[in-house]
Amino acid sequence: MHRYRSHHCGELRSQDVDSDVRLSGWLHNRRDLGGILFIDLRDHYGLVQLVARPGTAANEALSHLTKETVVRVDGRVVNRGAENVNPELPTGEIEIEVSEVEVLGAAEQIPFTINADDGVNEEKRLEYRFLDLRRERMHRNILLRTSVISALRHKMTALGFNEMATPILSATSPEGARDFLVPSRTHAGRFYALPQAPQQFKQLLMIAGFDRYFQIAPCFRDEDARADRSPGEFYQLDVEMSFVDQEDVFQVIEKVMTEVFQEFGNGREVTSPFPRIPFRESMLRYGSDKPDLRARLELVDVTGVFAGSDFKAFAGKHVRALAVPDTADQSRKFFDQMGEFAVEQGAKGLAWVRVGEEGGKPQLTGPIAKFLTEENVTELLGALNAKAGTAIFFGAGEFDEVSKIMGAVRVEAAKRTGHFEEGVFRFCWIVDFPMFEKDEDTGKIEFSHNPFSMPQGGLEALDTQDPLDVLAWQYDIVCNGVELSSGAIRNHEPEVMFRAFEIAGYSKEDVEREFGGMLRAFTFGAPPHGGIAPGVDRIVMLLADEPNIRETIAFPLNGNAQDLLMGAPSEVDEARLRELHLSLRKPPQAK
Repeated sequence: MHRYRSHHCGELRSQDVDSDVRLSGWLHNRRDLGGILFIDLRDHYGLVQLVARPGTAANEALSHLTKETVVRVDGRVVNRGAENVNPELPTGEIEIEVSEVEVLGAAEQIPFTINADDGVNEEKRLEYRFLDLRRERMHRNILLRTSVISALRHKMTALGFNEMATPILSATSPEGARDFLVPSRTHAGRFYALPQAPQQFKQLLMIAGFDRYFQIAPCFRDEDARADRSPGEFYQLDVEMSFVDQEDVFQVIEKVMTEVFQEFGNGREVTSPFPRIPFRESMLRYGSDKPDLRARLELVDVTGVFAGSDFKAFAGKHVRALAVPDTADQSRKFFDQMGEFAVEQGAKGLAWVRVGEEGGKPQLTGPIAKFLTEENVTELLGALNAKAGTAIFFGAGEFDEVSKIMGAVRVEAAKRTGHFEEGVFRFCWIVDFPMFEKDEDTGKIEFSHNPFSMPQGGLEALDTQDPLDVLAWQYDIVCNGVELSSGAIRNHEPEVMFRAFEIAGYSKEDVEREFGGMLRAFTFGAPPHGGIAPGVDRIVMLLADEPNIRETIAFPLNGNAQDLLMGAPSEVDEARLRELHLSLRKPPQAK
């Protein structure tokens, strides 16, 4: 018999009764029923129940061991009996009568329970992540991640894509976030940068003629944490294709995403084909460029209804309205709670009216109804197609501010009133992003998305249009309000690239210095190409139905970008600093 095991813990069934077996695993739980010990033994594959009779050496050994001790046990498979079957366990019809026990790895008293989710704080979970990963939910999430990555590789290869690795040590690049820098020992005063994305390299692979590339790529960005963003590093399905337009990229990614979400979504419906929504339309209708389409409500621009109105709260402002039908039975508490929610999003309050009917004519009631003229009411109800029993919420202010607040109100109202779909994956493409945007503080023109994107209309558009009106061949893929990825058809023409960067404030010399390798490649025959890079962490987060991305990563950093298990970031001694030609200048509070 094997030194450690003849079977896995989740493998044995009723047909194995009367077999002599050897198992190894962790002591998951222990119950003493009148001197008879029942032990749940756990390994990677599942649980099995052990039984140790009173007066046996096995009972004596197992009664003193702490939970999570690793043991090898020998024993015989027996039936539990019909009254003791556990239908929730695959091994629930049998148990192992233990005859011999060997301790393989002793365990100290564990800092939190493994066999129950007892609400232990995240700091403790990350400090003892190796224990946290023993929990069933976490173990399942990490295995789901492994399966998803394996499926992505298989599907991309089947579509004719070649998996290729790109450098980790590279040059700094303006990808929109801070780089992690690595000092060079052999080139004093110079630094490598960890890649924010393999952007330039995958484009160079297209120029080199490889046609279809993919990689499960590690990316590094010095960004603050969010629920859907891990600080430091993340992984993405990095994709690039030659001789394609936007729709070619969409067809490939839609097929892969649809199949993956159907395979691992536990029966949840997946929309297909994914709707294409222009950026400006998305901001108007949903208040966001990553709309949650499970909410079956839309915003309507009613600024024109109140243009020249005497209602001072709306006068001269952008006004967005949200009509919520079937709310006749909602109490005043519902409206108060929606107002409180809007304030949490940054609003000063939330104006609202109810639509009723009197004498066959619509009638508005509510805090601001008295400020609306008969003409306002007619226009408003026509714009919203609002019938009796509808609640209407309003936001007024600057466009971006109103979009953010009312976009959140839209989803919350849908959830509270039954206009929200559960158990589905609602995908969409956001398209026609503006090429440039204006910095609110400096007034300067900047790239709004990926600086390597091709402007719609090419050089002519850059030369003849207001920069803020130029659209780019850029797109995002969104699922259930989570942005999975940005992508673009790339700018592969040097003249167009120089002009685009010039508009964003870069000189020709700047571009040649920062992107010399890419520019040089463009002058030797570059094919039209484009790509995208859906985030693996976010895909798994959605499939696992987890609210925080750290629940799908084996060893994540915490919200302060610290590794509480390994102690990173850590200090470096003076000798190492000298070797790297570095000296430290800490802020006063860090001394």
